[in-house]
Amino acid sequence: MVKFLIINGPNLNMLGKREPGIYGSQSLSELEAELKKYGQQHQVELDFLQSNHEGVIIEALHQAEGRYNCIILNAGAFTHYSFAIRDAISAIRVPVIEVHLSNIYAREEFRHKSVLAPVTAGQISGFGTLSYILAIQGAIAMSRGGNSNGG
Repeated sequence: MVKFLIINGPNLNMLGKREPGIYGSQSLSELEAELKKYGQQHQVELDFLQSNHEGVIIEALHQAEGRYNCIILNAGAFTHYSFAIRDAISAIRVPVIEVHLSNIYAREEFRHKSVLAPVTAGQISGFGTLSYILAIQGAIAMSRGGNSNGG
């Protein structure tokens, strides 16, 4: 069975409470339940990790080798400045898809730059929780022989 890891970074544990006008009213546990159901419908096993700590995310990326076919990563604010996470993505052969609930390019200027994008297989932003579904679809395609140019 195809297996993906979905990593959510800082403050994503506050989904549904933090700025619902931007991030929606669905909680992280509700999002994970929805994604798990979607994965089951498409014969994909999903594991989830949320951490507010950069090192935990880096360790999860390192440990993904040989365990997961793809990683879907919403690195939150780390997207814009974590060269350590970028280096961890570069160090593994597992493709990583970057996701964001909001359109980071339509927000504050500091959010317009992703230091992760150049080393990921792709980026999806601005579709709310659908961003994750689209990322799963992309990961399924890559796992079935599609191309990836990152990670």
